[in-house]
Amino acid sequence: MATRTEPASAEDARHARAAVVDLRSDTVTKPTAEMRRAMAEAEVGDDVYGEDPTVNRLEQRAAEIFGRAAAIFVPSGTMGNQIAIKLHTQPGQEVICEARAHVLDWEMAMIGAFSGCITRTILTADGILTWAEIEQRIRPKGYAFAQTGLITLENTHNMHGGTVYPPAVFDEICEQAHAAGLPVHLDGARIFNAAAALGKPVKEISARADSIMFCLSKGLGAPVGSLLVGSRPFIERARSIRKMLGGGMRQAGILAAAGLIALEKMPARLPDDHANARFLAAELAGIDGIAIDPAKVQTNIVVFELQRMPAAELSRRLAAHQVLANPAATPQQMRFVTHMDVDRAACERAIAAVRAALRA
Repeated sequence: MATRTEPASAEDARHARAAVVDLRSDTVTKPTAEMRRAMAEAEVGDDVYGEDPTVNRLEQRAAEIFGRAAAIFVPSGTMGNQIAIKLHTQPGQEVICEARAHVLDWEMAMIGAFSGCITRTILTADGILTWAEIEQRIRPKGYAFAQTGLITLENTHNMHGGTVYPPAVFDEICEQAHAAGLPVHLDGARIFNAAAALGKPVKEISARADSIMFCLSKGLGAPVGSLLVGSRPFIERARSIRKMLGGGMRQAGILAAAGLIALEKMPARLPDDHANARFLAAELAGIDGIAIDPAKVQTNIVVFELQRMPAAELSRRLAAHQVLANPAATPQQMRFVTHMDVDRAACERAIAAVRAALRA
């Protein structure tokens, strides 16, 4: 007769989770105990009617932090980006973006499917566009071309390893775009990481963009949600587009309560993630078969090249050592992302696992 085994305790389950070093993304973070308490105790109402007081507080605070008139809480960064693109463009126009931009590669072709636009891409070495590059791609006025409708920028740039826009470069793009009659949308999913790297407030480094989306559920550690900020008329129009996309949530204050803690308290700890990313980069640079320039790691994303093994194979071998990581933009690239659930000891375990996997 088979012996019956008792289910593992909650404590055992927590220890099992802690044993895994998850470097796949900063989206995998678990809400803090303070967030869970706030969610349980949140004051709620119907947000579609504008009656959820916790959502309203979150939106008001986000607008204040970014120096904008209004904000809207959305379930995901993709929804926030695509609402903005829809509002800034007309069907048949072009959207200028970097060639590995999130809005292009990771948002299900919604620029075409939802807004009826096509992309005009610019490949860069580090994800940072300049006005000189953009100006060459703006379509001349006429009847034979799809007209340029919008410029989108990404700060930090995910697929280029969390690179940060120099403020002067960002401001020049916005100023010149506005002079040319073009709006600029900022995919600021990790804008607080950029602010931490620059030592400047998010309000200052994003001031000249027409709209900004930022995520609560990445480095800031909330379980769900992003915000889109802009002018009051822009955000009022965004509410109808959010509803069109199925983003009209009801008692969403349960989620917004965690978002408020993420917004107010979590930016201060982002430098820890950046320091851990730099540690990983420096250690990886010393491993035979890996190519990386540690000086290029600016925030919490580490992208490195494998010289003798496909990234998918290293990913498989790392999983056997309870380290989770994904390939990046090419078959030879790996990406490590640090976050609040990965401390220095976990980074050391990850490096040991890489060494063991490559030796094997």
